Amino acid sequence: MSLETHIARKNLAIHPKERRIILKHADRPDYDASIDCYLRNGGYDQQKKAFSMKPEEICQEVLDAGVRGRGGAGFPAGMKWKFLDRKSGKPIYLICNADESEPGTFKDRQIIHKDPHQLIEGMMISAFAIQAAQAFIYIREEMPYGAKILEEAIEEARAKNLLGDNILGSGYSCDLVVHRGAAAYICGEETGLIESLEGKRAYPRIKPPYFPAALGLYMCPTIVNNVETLCNVKHIIEMGGHAYAEIGKPGNTGTRIWSLSGHVRKPGYYELENGVHTYGDLINEFGGGLRDGRQLQAVIPGGSSAKVWRAGERFKGKLRSGEEFDWAIEDVPLDFDGPMAAGSMSGSGAVVVIDDSVDIVEVLANINAFYAHESCGQCTPCREGSLWMKKITTRMANGGAREEDTALLASIGDQIAGRTICAHGEACAWPTQSFVAKFQDKFLDKAKQDPEQLSKRDFRMV
Repeated sequence: MSLETHIARKNLAIHPKERRIILKHADRPDYDASIDCYLRNGGYDQQKKAFSMKPEEICQEVLDAGVRGRGGAGFPAGMKWKFLDRKSGKPIYLICNADESEPGTFKDRQIIHKDPHQLIEGMMISAFAIQAAQAFIYIREEMPYGAKILEEAIEEARAKNLLGDNILGSGYSCDLVVHRGAAAYICGEETGLIESLEGKRAYPRIKPPYFPAALGLYMCPTIVNNVETLCNVKHIIEMGGHAYAEIGKPGNTGTRIWSLSGHVRKPGYYELENGVHTYGDLINEFGGGLRDGRQLQAVIPGGSSAKVWRAGERFKGKLRSGEEFDWAIEDVPLDFDGPMAAGSMSGSGAVVVIDDSVDIVEVLANINAFYAHESCGQCTPCREGSLWMKKITTRMANGGAREEDTALLASIGDQIAGRTICAHGEACAWPTQSFVAKFQDKFLDKAKQDPEQLSKRDFRMV
């Protein structure tokens, strides 16, 4: 089976406790990506409704909904729109970040492959709301089939006057272009993406002053939102902002699509109401639990850049509401604030489950190899430090570990985080910092391991 076929394959085993809004139609056997199918299921009705509203009314609905960005940072979308510089006199641009480059994440491509017109409708409503002159979908080169689907869907929508010139006779015009990036992780960062879209090397910009809402694409006001975030706009218009905000929990409204991978029986994507379920529910109920005879070793709660949790640890503290908590991993709520309170983040919604069959040092070596390769090289701490961490952990995994390597890795990570222009510094440092802190015994044991034993293992990651 090809990768494209695997991605596009219908996932018919929808769990009854899912709250599907974005993926409501995506896995129906009688549903396809054509505009005719989309229209038969109420497609573009909300765009017509939105175009009868004032742009500021749409912005207020998104603000009232409290929807937070689904790409990683979790910043409220309505607040981001509010920061837009509308007084500059420059054209405004809307960009959909479809780069989806965080390891472990595979949710946005489900929307693109199975329901592309939902994204286009969400983008056109958003573009009208902010009065964008042009809209872009920035998609990674490694998703060629997704790019083709989007291009075909855009032509279908243009033929029905749902985008382009004088949309639906409203007097408002906005075209939509698919731009294929070169598969660089750094282009998931919004200013690196903008630099790439301008045809330059994807070096992230310094913020301030280069906040996209003021100085974005071509130094014009720009909004960059994630695929899932923009799809939510359609449903906010349908429900109304306040009604949407009743889904989930305060500060964590709506649903979210979680990518579950690793050592579980039922890896896949699950759309769940924010804050209603826990990581234990996702792993054991939705994911079917671990394989027979295996024990949980670790969980990466929000993509490979998130700080790891070790099985058995507990998290104690006080939430912003003042409520005290004492959680095991299985108790942490599936939302934005729960993982943060537990010392990590929900990130891109990618949950990676690691059982006791895997060498934890090899896991970190694999992660470090990725981030060393993906550093853009603009900042010295990240450029040099990510490579040092990769070399050290690769050597450790291959039988050359020294007792002092554990402290050395921690020191390098500490000298990267907070010392770079963009968050790639934290993305490469946090895994090392957390793995070494949580699994210090495993790293120290590596120095005592017989190198000859490595060749006898059935499976190795490095």
